[in-house]
Amino acid sequence: MDTAAASLPGHTCTPAPAPASSGRIRLLSKIRNAQPVVVAAGCLIVLQLAIRWWVADSGYFYWDDLILVGRAARYPLWSTDLLLYNHDGHFMPLAFATAWVVTAVAPLAWAGPVLSLLILQLGASVAVLRMLIVLVGARWTILVPLVFYLFCPLTLPAFAWWAAALNALPLQFALAWVIGDAVLLVGSGRHRYAVSGIAVLMVALLFFEKSVIVPFVAFAVAALARYVDGHAAAIRVVVRRGAALWIGSGSVLACWLIGYLTVVDVSAIHSSPDDVRNLLPGATSLGAVPTVLGGPWMWERWLPSTPWAVAPGWAVVSGWVALGALVVLSIRCRLRVLPVWLMVSAYILVAQLPVALARSGPNTAAELTQSLRYFADVGVVSTAAGALLLRARPRLPRGRTRTVLPGPGAVVALMVVFLVSSMASTYTFTRAWRAGPTRTYITNVTSVLAEWDGAPLLEQEVPWNVLNPLAYPQNLTSRVLAPIAAPGTFADSTPHLRMITDTGEIVDAAVWWNRSIRAGPEPDCGYRIHGAEPVYLPLDGPMLEHEWTVQLNYLANRDGQITVAFEHGAAVAAPVRKGLNTVFVRVAGDGSALRINSRTTGLDLCVGVGPVGVASYDN
Repeated sequence: MDTAAASLPGHTCTPAPAPASSGRIRLLSKIRNAQPVVVAAGCLIVLQLAIRWWVADSGYFYWDDLILVGRAARYPLWSTDLLLYNHDGHFMPLAFATAWVVTAVAPLAWAGPVLSLLILQLGASVAVLRMLIVLVGARWTILVPLVFYLFCPLTLPAFAWWAAALNALPLQFALAWVIGDAVLLVGSGRHRYAVSGIAVLMVALLFFEKSVIVPFVAFAVAALARYVDGHAAAIRVVVRRGAALWIGSGSVLACWLIGYLTVVDVSAIHSSPDDVRNLLPGATSLGAVPTVLGGPWMWERWLPSTPWAVAPGWAVVSGWVALGALVVLSIRCRLRVLPVWLMVSAYILVAQLPVALARSGPNTAAELTQSLRYFADVGVVSTAAGALLLRARPRLPRGRTRTVLPGPGAVVALMVVFLVSSMASTYTFTRAWRAGPTRTYITNVTSVLAEWDGAPLLEQEVPWNVLNPLAYPQNLTSRVLAPIAAPGTFADSTPHLRMITDTGEIVDAAVWWNRSIRAGPEPDCGYRIHGAEPVYLPLDGPMLEHEWTVQLNYLANRDGQITVAFEHGAAVAAPVRKGLNTVFVRVAGDGSALRINSRTTGLDLCVGVGPVGVASYDN
């Protein structure tokens, strides 16, 4: 296997030297020869991490990130409400556990997610390097597919968004690691590789349900590795020698599926063939193909969406031409590589279908798949395919015709061009990604909440471009700001109505007179609230079912507590103070009257006219 992949394109393979008399000498020689390659690969990984640190540091919490940290702050680590939460169809307990740890250490501080991103990326990159060494050996040729994986923009969007990275990076790690374990298990028969592969699969499944694909990809690569080596009955041998890994993986998948179906309602997924068909072209032609050349170079973004690839037409055509040339050249120059390309094509199709089925619909833009974040794992599979192409034996020339291949210098030049092209795409992506109001909002509100005076704030939604109302109720301030809000910061009632602005400042607010409480029947009192029996306060018109703010102007003979509700809706408890005061209560429901009763013995309360409606502040 090593001899087949020993040479750079354009160089014929030389016969391996005669085996040394001592196995120890052979081993030391291999280690000595591998060191420069491993050092060079390590330097490339460090360079990738430096670039990815800049990308991560340029970003900030976005959308699902705020949902993750909000839930992490509200529930203990081992709570089923945290770990077994159905997050938009995802089953990801270890992602929530990671968010919990990061939030506990540094609440709503972006440094925590940045550090976790770099650690996960380092793990994935090392796993890919290990996979390449297993498939090809520690040879200079592995730097070609390694550079593709490390710097290809295909993996960039899923890395930059923390919540997406908590899914994508463990999947990338698992794909590369289990592929390596499968090939080593089939080659050596050592069961430790089966144990390692099963353990990694278990962990990956708890980060991202898409990890179900891992053992199938590992099987395909292990079988193709034997096939390109020229061995017969490759599938049968891989089935037999890797049985421990396949049986163990099947058992893990069966147990995991029970938990997944318990948490996620798959019947809620609805899509039509037309919707699916509309999403597929963007993922391949407009998204993945230009990345072959380091594209797409250009990104579009309309807040609050993520950036999506908008490669120019010439770039799409160039990507297809380059990809076609690579396929033709590899088939002409390497033996038995056509199935490798078929595997990559099949995987790209399989990777698109779940996204198209789960995300398609009349309100889904076709640009969704051009965001590329759903297809970061294609980068690992493509890298594995590149390793198989290098592993395959060269095709001997027939007659006088011989395909002219680029030499080492040309290959290095192409790698540099790809790197520069990828950096251009990384820069334009980062410039689009850093735009957004969340950093300003969180920074300001963190500062003002640190000086909170103790008067509760009523519940409200965060700005729509920080967390869209589609995420309701996860977009409520009490949930988003739970990591930094002291106990009692948010309540159903307050004596001092204030709101958080779109820029994170706290200002005085007022209640619109959408409706008002009619004047009461008792002179100099209005409506008398005394005892547990509810008193109905009619409004000057009906209220639609919604969350409204009620302003109660009252006179109380003592401190106590009342409950407030709409004619149709749940009651909310609110404290009242002795004397002439006002309390603002956030109540959900509908109807033409309010329902109020006392929860304190001896409390006598008079309620006058007041507004019921939307709370707002002056912009």
